[in-house]
Amino acid sequence: MATLVGASTSAFAITAEHAEIAKEFVQVHGAREGGAGAGIRGRGGKRELHRASNDRHVEGRFWSVLGLCEIANFASLRRHLGRARADSLVLDVARRITGLVPDVRIAAAGRALIEISFERASPEAVADDIDRIRKGFQRTLDLDGEPHHLQMHFGVAAAPSVEDDEVLLAEAAESALEQARADGRVVMLDLSRADLAFDKLTLMRELPRAIANGEMFLQYQPKVHVRRQEIASAEALVRWQHPTRGLILPGDFISVAEQAGEISTLTLWTLRQVIEDQRKLRADGFDMLLFVNISGQLLADPGFVDEVCEMLANTDAKLGFEITETAVIRDPESAIRHLQFFADSGVTLAIDDYGAGLSSLAYLKKLPARELKIDKMFVMQLTSSNRDPLIVRSTIDLAHALEMEVTAEGVETPSALALLSVMGCDMVQGFLISRPLGLDAFRKFLADDGHLDNANGHPASFVRPESFWKRA
Repeated sequence: MATLVGASTSAFAITAEHAEIAKEFVQVHGAREGGAGAGIRGRGGKRELHRASNDRHVEGRFWSVLGLCEIANFASLRRHLGRARADSLVLDVARRITGLVPDVRIAAAGRALIEISFERASPEAVADDIDRIRKGFQRTLDLDGEPHHLQMHFGVAAAPSVEDDEVLLAEAAESALEQARADGRVVMLDLSRADLAFDKLTLMRELPRAIANGEMFLQYQPKVHVRRQEIASAEALVRWQHPTRGLILPGDFISVAEQAGEISTLTLWTLRQVIEDQRKLRADGFDMLLFVNISGQLLADPGFVDEVCEMLANTDAKLGFEITETAVIRDPESAIRHLQFFADSGVTLAIDDYGAGLSSLAYLKKLPARELKIDKMFVMQLTSSNRDPLIVRSTIDLAHALEMEVTAEGVETPSALALLSVMGCDMVQGFLISRPLGLDAFRKFLADDGHLDNANGHPASFVRPESFWKRA
């Protein structure tokens, strides 16, 4: 069982209130799963899942299910109940769900968001259980003696266990939740269905038109500086809103763009849009670094490098590029040379997904990078693994020795945040801070913190409970 790190051990303080909520969540759902804390996990919490899922074939359960349940009227409930009581609403939701479907595993993914996972024999059985949960929330919930109606959004993804890809399942559940918000109904995606599979050749033909017609859009996920307790930068993430297929996830079209030779066009569009968005943020009073992901293919493309350098010479934008180690390994000589060009042009370079690929100290010491991002596969199990904390701590020490700042990706729980702060991690990014947001929602996110700053006469602090589970 992972130990919850509280405020007394954290340089980036975790409030006692949130520590108690987290402990209560562990106790409530751990008891149902047969041990304290067994039922609470992050999205990567495989240790907790193994005990429940190893018997799926014995029990005849062959479908893996991941669902996201969001309290749609959380803001109005918070105004009525008060912040402290609203912060524990996820516990009330969790109790009702486990009362309806006892074998479900539950994790708090945000102040208003619950993640559920379980296995079933068929998609029909999945739909029955989800409908049971949906109908369960049509009844009022007793909150401190008063009846309240919780309006819920449900986004669900299901896949056969033989095709169970945890990352794909998570992305599909997030996509389903987005559709559920827009449509006002339960959305369940069956990942085995042929009509959900994208024809790469068709996407290759449609991608140039999509870029030209404005079907691509950006979302921003903030990164928080732990010691300064402020939003230091944000990562720009490209999305494709297809006119007939709906939202297409990056995992489905980035590789297509590379294969079709459109990755340069897509990245240049992204850079121009980020520069334009940064102007709007500056006008709002937020002058921050914005990061763009750069494909390994482009690091070996002199034409792309020249065009970007020319673009940078004609703007005062504060940009960062995130590159993976794998991208450098493809063609180390030209990649390192071109990265140096970018660094000389004022671009901040970050090594993305460190530890997920072939981590090479030989390349690490040569790269002109100023930031290293630890892959979320190590962060999500930080408080439930014996080895991951050792890997993360040694990586932080190594990066600091090389004069790089460290960002931890995939931070989803206060306990992980507290442990990272004790380890000396510089920045954190993940659903605990915020999911990726469209520009307007991101501006509102920043403005809300600016309002806190003005009201209190000091920098907005992420010690505040509302900032832990911030969502637009």
